[in-house]
Amino acid sequence: MEKIVVQGGKRLQGEVSISGAKNAAVAIIPAAILVDGVCVIENVPNIRDVHVIVGIMEHMGAKIEFLDKYTLRIDCSCMDKQTAPQEMVRKMRASYYLLGALLGRFHRAEVAMPGGCNFGSRPIDQHIKGFKALGAKVFCEGVVKAAADELNGTSIYLDIVSVGATINVMLAAVLAKGRTTIENVAKEPHIVDVANFLNAMGADIKGAGTDVIRIRGVERLKGGTYSIIPDQIEAGTFMIAAAATGGDILVKNIIPKHMESVSAKLIEIGAQVEELDDAIRVLGTGKIKNANVKTLPYPGFPTDMQPQMVSLLSVASGTSIVTESVWDSRFQYVDELRRMGADIRVDGKTAVINGVERLEGAAVSATDLRGGAGMVIAGLMAQGTTEIYELQHIDRGYEKMEEKFQALGADIRRVIG
Repeated sequence: MEKIVVQGGKRLQGEVSISGAKNAAVAIIPAAILVDGVCVIENVPNIRDVHVIVGIMEHMGAKIEFLDKYTLRIDCSCMDKQTAPQEMVRKMRASYYLLGALLGRFHRAEVAMPGGCNFGSRPIDQHIKGFKALGAKVFCEGVVKAAADELNGTSIYLDIVSVGATINVMLAAVLAKGRTTIENVAKEPHIVDVANFLNAMGADIKGAGTDVIRIRGVERLKGGTYSIIPDQIEAGTFMIAAAATGGDILVKNIIPKHMESVSAKLIEIGAQVEELDDAIRVLGTGKIKNANVKTLPYPGFPTDMQPQMVSLLSVASGTSIVTESVWDSRFQYVDELRRMGADIRVDGKTAVINGVERLEGAAVSATDLRGGAGMVIAGLMAQGTTEIYELQHIDRGYEKMEEKFQALGADIRRVIG
């Protein structure tokens, strides 16, 4: 059994380079199914979720190779299956993007209900609503089956702002006949990145990053080369780690505009934040003020940064209130923080955090991907030794996290057994 062992109390200092965005990569890679030709995708993060989606597509007939550690060459011209292997699909949430891509290209898709982190009920009804509006018949009984004689552009209004539904409907509509308008869409940076990738391959998509996306269907997508944007959540994790340890970290290879909500909150709690062209420097002052945080769709504070921020606020002066407005059950990791001495009370979607003087090292588990990142930050702040288990969650979205923290001066290592 693997575990990460952290000896807390070290001030982090130095530079860290951020990997490609996980949330963009796991959508852009299946989007390559729509491409009639070879596409090369650069700045791909070397993480577990990427290897899972690559394995699924190879099983379905795609020819995929790593040209180097961070570059994929994808050729889906020989893909001959429209049914994804169930046991692999259930390893990751983003496998549902196969539905939109397969439906868009083959007018047929069969994909099991996705896996990934368990945050309570996460229906895909808005995805299905979009597919049906485009002309598909959809059946869902553990396995989602979608089929259409042809797909035709239409107007679609999403009942809720959904990142997954926005991307999936966009994928299905790219090769549909006519024009498609999708309203009340999500605006996250990785949605813009997926649209930019598709446009680079010959699609005609306008409005990504706004409330309305307009798509003019094209006959085919050609091959090409595209580079994935930096990961805003990995960047935010290291920014919070700087504030948590009273450190001084230059977070490189990022788009500072994507970090504005995190930067603003760090300034509010007492850290110093300096924005550069493609980097942000965060200087922790050693004093952490209490703050109230509410997660919101972009450009609001990201739900994927909520556990990291709660870990930081657990040692802030005074009382902080964190409200989760995106997922139903995202405070599962709080019990692990309590093992370390945190004083946190959860009531539904709200956590009330009474800051304590310090956390104490303990044996804890990563309950999910971002909860695991929160445990690492807690361990870096804590007095004594923290052991973090269930690392498969962390590895889904962070590339060699412990090595990047080691380079910043952290006493952290991965141990087998």
